[in-house]
Amino acid sequence: MNLTLKFLASILLLFLCNISLSQEKKETEQNKQKFTLSGNISDTNNNESLIGVNVYIPILKTGVTTNEYGFYSITIPKGSYTIQISYIGFQTLEQTISLEKNSKLNFKLSANEEQLQEVIVTDSRKATNIRKAEMSVNKLSGNAIKKIPVVLGEVDVLKALLTLPGVTNAGEGQSGFNVRGGGADQNLILLDEATIFNSSHVFGFFSVFNPDVVKDLKLYKGGIPARFGGRASSVLDIYQKDGNSNKFGVSGGIGLISSRLLVEGPIIKDKSSFVLAGRSSYAHLFLKLADNPNSAYFYDLNTKMNYRINDNNNIFLSGYFGRDVFSLNDSFVNTYGNSTLNLRWNHLYSEKLFSNLSLIYSDYYYGLDLDLIGFIWNSGIKNYNLKYDFKNYVNDKLKLNYGINSIYYDFNPGIIEPSNTTSGINYRELDKKFAFEPSIYIDAEQKISKNLSLTYGLRYSMFYRLGSSTVNLYENNQAVVFDINTQVYEKGKPIDTKYYGSNKVIESYNNLEPRFAASYQLNENQSIKASYNRMTQYLQLITNTASPTPLDVWTPSDQYIKPQILDQVALGFFKNFNNDNYSLEVESYYKKTKNRIDYIDGADLIANEAIEQIILNGQMRAYGLEVLLRKNTGKFNGWIAYTLSRSEQQTPGRNATETGINNGNWYRSGYDKLHNFSLTSTYEYSKKWIFGANFVYQTGQPVTLPNGQYEYAAEQGVPGITIPSYGLRNESSLPAYHHLDVSATYIPKSNKLKKWQGEWVFSIYNLYGRKNTASLSFRQNETSGLNEAIRLSIFGIVPGITYNFKF
Repeated sequence: MNLTLKFLASILLLFLCNISLSQEKKETEQNKQKFTLSGNISDTNNNESLIGVNVYIPILKTGVTTNEYGFYSITIPKGSYTIQISYIGFQTLEQTISLEKNSKLNFKLSANEEQLQEVIVTDSRKATNIRKAEMSVNKLSGNAIKKIPVVLGEVDVLKALLTLPGVTNAGEGQSGFNVRGGGADQNLILLDEATIFNSSHVFGFFSVFNPDVVKDLKLYKGGIPARFGGRASSVLDIYQKDGNSNKFGVSGGIGLISSRLLVEGPIIKDKSSFVLAGRSSYAHLFLKLADNPNSAYFYDLNTKMNYRINDNNNIFLSGYFGRDVFSLNDSFVNTYGNSTLNLRWNHLYSEKLFSNLSLIYSDYYYGLDLDLIGFIWNSGIKNYNLKYDFKNYVNDKLKLNYGINSIYYDFNPGIIEPSNTTSGINYRELDKKFAFEPSIYIDAEQKISKNLSLTYGLRYSMFYRLGSSTVNLYENNQAVVFDINTQVYEKGKPIDTKYYGSNKVIESYNNLEPRFAASYQLNENQSIKASYNRMTQYLQLITNTASPTPLDVWTPSDQYIKPQILDQVALGFFKNFNNDNYSLEVESYYKKTKNRIDYIDGADLIANEAIEQIILNGQMRAYGLEVLLRKNTGKFNGWIAYTLSRSEQQTPGRNATETGINNGNWYRSGYDKLHNFSLTSTYEYSKKWIFGANFVYQTGQPVTLPNGQYEYAAEQGVPGITIPSYGLRNESSLPAYHHLDVSATYIPKSNKLKKWQGEWVFSIYNLYGRKNTASLSFRQNETSGLNEAIRLSIFGIVPGITYNFKF
């Protein structure tokens, strides 16, 4: 990094720190009649802390939201005020307070009609936050997710994301999701702050997130806060429930192919609680009853415990464990899954300074047993993470977030061992790879004037590729060579090797990642917003498919694989109208990514110890327009989302003699979807019946299809062969992807004297039986001798039924 950038970084850090000190000094010397109101906000029913609750003081036109642990703090002048506390899915509270000194005041929100003394209960609002300089962010509550009909009646977090603007997938039965034209590997997915490397069960049919245990979900598509780093496209931040500290409870559901169960309750009433949730599929059992040797199933376990030491200290321990098993005739067995563990300590230094210290472990394992060939392949990635974050509520106009983060990576590219003594395969262990990624950040949220609010900050990230490892050395430092005669890229041949001992630095990088967002409020119901952020991604997913698979391998940046660097700008218009019953969000964006890797033709990725020999560094760009119109209140509500976008990739030649990929021209990436439209709606017909519908339309996925073939005639006893020829990369498309899903929830009349509560959920996925194309293959018709395309479709009409219960 040049000295100018380092100097600018130092100036910004000093400037932000000076703001904090000068603001506090100003308050002390000039206005000693300001006091701080702070506390926690939780659910009345179970004492769950609530994230993102709005605490607003209308007469001052100022407010704050609770953090990830339900804590809020606001500094205002001495006096009496009416405070409004609102949160999606809960009743809004209005309470009058008299602030004469620094005070702590906890609030509890309820979803029922209870009237509390001296508290006015009004309807909850879900309108867009016009005042905050937050944009390109989508939030979904657990209740909203559960009302969206999905395949086989199983509630799914990731499928719910696909109803939002700018979010697509690679088609039915495909894992992962794509945000604003980025790859699935460019999404940072966090569960209680722990990294999830593969977010899908059964190759994308289900997500790893049990909806029963999800408390809060937030997807950042742009304007990403400086506390997040390590990925170039988006951040999906999910928090699990803490558990009911009031009473014991059991809930769950029984479906056609899977069931789930959640148990929660107090360890020490009002002081400590736990939650334990599990899911498992059992469709494979029916296959065994039919003497079918094939199998595909998953199971996962979520757990969390918390203990409130005192008003200033809380401890949390959370974990996740999940596994998928897929086998064909017992000759092919694929096992993969995530494991995480997180120990957190919340500490309140003062009514203005909140801290969180986290120790996090994350492991993604993937294994393959090919008994027919006679070998077992095991690989994976582990990381050990230390985070220390601070939130400083300086005053009613300024809040600072700052902290440090250090991640140590342990990559296992693969261990190959014989599965039997007759296989003839020798034990082979690919060199492990290690890396260290420390970072430091600071963020400011500042209200400049009545109408203008800013967030700005800086993240400084470093990355060290570490030994022990043997590294190949190539002529001219090029691991891929270009044959001028054949116009083909080929693997380079190492001219030497170099061994790096344990923790020796093989290659290092450091980057400044500035973030900025602004909101200008036109009036009480309208605002315009703009944002810019730079993100750096040091990990690369080695895959040549549009959708991640369990066999994909993560690898660190090194001297041949450069880190991806993204720059994104966005501009938006936000409006609430008709007394906040409706809200409109319109955003346009442009982003460009340097060092996006591409693969030479014929690249072999599996168990490749010299992955640099098949990789070229290119660039990506994506731009688009997003529209989200929501109806927030009434018996009929939902949203319409539309995205018009383009996502392209370019890998030019490294010099004038090389052709690059696709002749060095821009071409559509595998995530390019010109049109993306979704309609999601819920209608509460009565207290017994709730109906839901979901329609999704996406432009077909880009593919590279053959445009001809070459025939080589038989010669001297050698049989003739036919070789297909292919056109330019991704110049063709699969047919458009669309389906309509409907659901009906029946809630029997509840008896308050009975603890048992139940509901039936009936659903139909793909109501009109659309045969969406998952893939195309080609063959020669045995009768006519002509070539023909064969379309593979996974789903037709799929009915589902689930019984949910709670007691």
